[in-house]
Amino acid sequence: MSPTSAADDRSWSFWWKPALFLLVAVVGLYYVKWSPYYLKAFVAADSHNIGNSILNDAQTAPLMAALTYAKVYFLAIWKAAVLAVILGSLLQVLIPRDWLLRLFGQAGFASTLRGGLFALPGMMCSCCAAPVAASMRRQNVSVGAALAFWIGNPVLNPATLVFMGFVLGWGFTALRLVAGIVLVFGVSMVAQRIARPEILPEAAVEAVTEASVVDAQPFAVRWARTLWQLFWSTIPVYVLAVLVLGAARVWLFPHVDGAMADSLVWLVPLAIVGTLFVIPTAAEIPIVQTMMSLGMGTGPAVALLMTLPSISLPSLLMLRKDFDARVLVTVALLTILVGIVFGLIGAALL
Repeated sequence: MSPTSAADDRSWSFWWKPALFLLVAVVGLYYVKWSPYYLKAFVAADSHNIGNSILNDAQTAPLMAALTYAKVYFLAIWKAAVLAVILGSLLQVLIPRDWLLRLFGQAGFASTLRGGLFALPGMMCSCCAAPVAASMRRQNVSVGAALAFWIGNPVLNPATLVFMGFVLGWGFTALRLVAGIVLVFGVSMVAQRIARPEILPEAAVEAVTEASVVDAQPFAVRWARTLWQLFWSTIPVYVLAVLVLGAARVWLFPHVDGAMADSLVWLVPLAIVGTLFVIPTAAEIPIVQTMMSLGMGTGPAVALLMTLPSISLPSLLMLRKDFDARVLVTVALLTILVGIVFGLIGAALL
């Protein structure tokens, strides 16, 4: 074989993997996210509504509440969850690690910003974004970039912002966007400092050394192993946590009446509940729309709009092995704080 032919073979062997990842991502996201959300935008514009609140069934028995909520929730997100695990596993075996390190490896604002921007096409809920964020960390991506990708998926979701404008008003959308930028990039940078990042060149050397050993195995073997490891470390605890929260919603979400006004008495507990609870993508909009129609004040409504989609107890548990516990606790506490602060701002401005 001539040197030119050998070089061509190496070039093809190098590029087909990222090309395959891009193809799976584009086709999967079009089917699961882009096409359905494009059609739903017209529904939101015409009817100023995107469906009923996922909490509307008013269950009082914890066991039935758990089973009912889990059924409705998983029917809404299962396609995105399957796609997320596939993309997370393929990220680890198809994308050259040195590419990821160049884009997202440095522990600074530039990497964090790129992580948040790369989240925009995904438009996933926090739990569906978690397997991809976990895979990013397993490839030595910086804490800030992985967190910005994880939180940016639900918080900066362009489709959700459009739905929110048509359903709740563009003032809510503008406030959500500003608060979302603060949450995604501010919280990620604070958590990055707490994480005490390793020096990038050492991580890069370790990555190259490991890749030279792992790449010797067939692609199918590496992908199957990576897929199973990612699934086993994220999905079982995810299902269990959703069931627990489904039962706990009997106590977590109080009856709404005219007394739920713009005060810290309601704002703080709802910000905490919103941070821990789990919902599908954009489900915060009909939840808040319904609760406001029953008398909820603007402040608690904004707090829920910020905290419900941002993170959740299941997604935090899914990432327990890939982020330091201090980082995850910091993210949760700062999410609550952002919800409270912007709830107060919303009460004053909207």
